[in-house]
Amino acid sequence: MRKLTPPPLPCRAPWWAASGHLQTILGNYLPGDSLDHPSQPFLIPLPDGDQLAGRHYPGETDVLTLVFHGLGGDDQAHYVRRTVALARGLGHHVWTVNHRGCGSGRGLARKPYHSGSGDDLGAAFAAARERHPDLRQLAIGYSLSANALLLNLGGGLREPAAQPDAAIAVNPPLDLAACSETIHQGLNRLYELRFIRRCRRAIQERIADGLIPDSYRTWPTMSLREFDDAYTSQAGAFGTAEGYYATCSARHHLSKITVPTVLLMAQDDPFIPWRHAAESKPSPAVHLHLEARGGHMGYLSRDLPGRRWLPYAVEHYAKELLDKE
Repeated sequence: MRKLTPPPLPCRAPWWAASGHLQTILGNYLPGDSLDHPSQPFLIPLPDGDQLAGRHYPGETDVLTLVFHGLGGDDQAHYVRRTVALARGLGHHVWTVNHRGCGSGRGLARKPYHSGSGDDLGAAFAAARERHPDLRQLAIGYSLSANALLLNLGGGLREPAAQPDAAIAVNPPLDLAACSETIHQGLNRLYELRFIRRCRRAIQERIADGLIPDSYRTWPTMSLREFDDAYTSQAGAFGTAEGYYATCSARHHLSKITVPTVLLMAQDDPFIPWRHAAESKPSPAVHLHLEARGGHMGYLSRDLPGRRWLPYAVEHYAKELLDKE
C-alpha cells in the first residue's frame, strides 16, 4: 500500500465522546460553521437525461477539490461545509456536487443515487475537466460517496468513467451486505431508521414532482436491506438487494486502484466494519489510515480548536497527496 506521513495528532476523544456511538451522534449534531465564500451554481447533464446540481467556489491555485456527500445528505451537510472551508483556506477551487435529486438538484432526476454511483462521480470529473482543463482534481467522498469513489477508481463500474488525479475516501461502506447486517443490530437501528426516513422522503419528493410512479412499497420501520430490495435494486436495475450489494461493494476493487488515494476509517465506526479495508489488500496507490476513535463521520478530538479532527486530517492528506504527485 501507499505510504504517506500520517497527521501528527491522532484523534484523541474527549471524555464525553469516548465511544463510537457518541462520536457518531455528537459529531453529527454539534453545530457547524456557515459558509461565507462566494459561489455559483452549476448543472451537470447525465447521459440518461437526469442532471446533477452543484456549486463552484472559485479559488486561486491550480487545484479543484470536488466534494461528495453521504446518504440522505446534500452539499450543505456540515462536513461538506467544513471541507469547503479547509479547501478554500488552501486556495483551492471547490465543486460541491449533489447526488441525483438531492439539495438544489431536487426535481432534476428520475433515477436514484446509491453506493455504486461512481459513474455519476465520473460525469462530474469529466465536466470539471471540460470546464477547468488546467486544474488538478482532488476528489473527497464521504460515506456512501466514498464507496462510489473507490468503485470508480478501482474500475468497478459497468462502463469506464473519468477519474480525478487524487482522492480521499472517508468511512466508506466497503461491503454493503455486511454493513446492512451491522446497521440492523442493537443501537445501530437508530441510524438505520434515520436513513430510512430520509430515503423515503426522497422517494415521496420524486413522486410529488411527477418524476416516478407511486409503485414502491416502503414503510417507516423497514430495514435498510428491505429498502434496498424494494427500491434501490429495482430503480437501479440490480434485481435484488443482494445483486446491488455484490455489484457495488468497493472492497472487491481496492487492489486495482492506480490513482493516489487515502482511505480513512475509524475502528469504532458503529455500522461499517473497518477490517474489510485491510482484508481487501489495497493496491500500492492506496494509503490506508485506520483511526482508533472517530465513529462514523464524527472524529471529535480533545486536542484541536473546535474539536474537529476530520478536517484537520483531510487537510493534511490533501497536502500530502498533491505535494507528492
